[in-house]
Amino acid sequence: MFAGAYTAIVTPYTAGNGVDYSQFKALIERQIQGGMDGIVPVGTTGESPTLDVAEHKKVLETAVATCHGRIKVIAGTGANSTSEAVELTRFAKGVGVDGTLQVTPYYNKPNQEGLYRHFSMVADLGLPVVLYNIPGRSGLEIALDTVVKLAAHPQIAAIKEAAGSVSRVSRILDACDLCVLSGDDPLTLPMMIVGGQGVISVASNVIPQPVAEMVHTALNGDWARASQLHRTYFRLFTAMFLDTNPIPVKAALAMMGLIKEIYRLPLCSPSQAVKTQLAECLQSFGLI
Repeated sequence: MFAGAYTAIVTPYTAGNGVDYSQFKALIERQIQGGMDGIVPVGTTGESPTLDVAEHKKVLETAVATCHGRIKVIAGTGANSTSEAVELTRFAKGVGVDGTLQVTPYYNKPNQEGLYRHFSMVADLGLPVVLYNIPGRSGLEIALDTVVKLAAHPQIAAIKEAAGSVSRVSRILDACDLCVLSGDDPLTLPMMIVGGQGVISVASNVIPQPVAEMVHTALNGDWARASQLHRTYFRLFTAMFLDTNPIPVKAALAMMGLIKEIYRLPLCSPSQAVKTQLAECLQSFGLI
């Protein structure tokens, strides 16, 4: 259901530090024109921790209205509180999103039974769920046995793998029938070679068309072309992680004139050294 290329889209801000909904709509249109299969608003890349609930909901409403069925919307509605994740997911379902991305609850580090109950309760709402395994941020991984149990739920549709492990993708696919999406741009093609079915990308904020083409050619079995695109853009994929995500991607989009370089604390601008490195990378691809 969710095989393809999705953009973990940034949340642009105004000079007054409010959400810039006009720029947000323009970014979505750019993704549609670039051939992406969908967007994932208000995930980590969309700075979900610093959006209040009203903003979170309005961003989702804006995303659905702007996409208008042309591409899919997978709403970031995860939380480290199950009740909050349920509330946001129920709202997202009501405005017509296609699915929800559920990050592993962070900081409170539940045990695996707690993870199973948390994700199951969200899935029971009836909206397709993409699990999000990112132990570097959440502090724990969704264990393979837990993934297998969750995959039996009719509404658990996919898992976004951002643990940096291609072998884990193989283990998941060997143990259950679940769509695996890469959560790491540099590992998208390696994960697809072993059976992954796409990516939730940060780099596609900057280069939607090449990311879409790489994923689609891989899905169509044109591994030579997909590999060529991977090698061509690998340097840019890695440049998006020169600092904590989404700092580099927002800095890059600002250099390209697509957004203002504004973050909400505790996130802030990267160092001048990182900006210089990022600018050199963008210039090498003719993006600025």
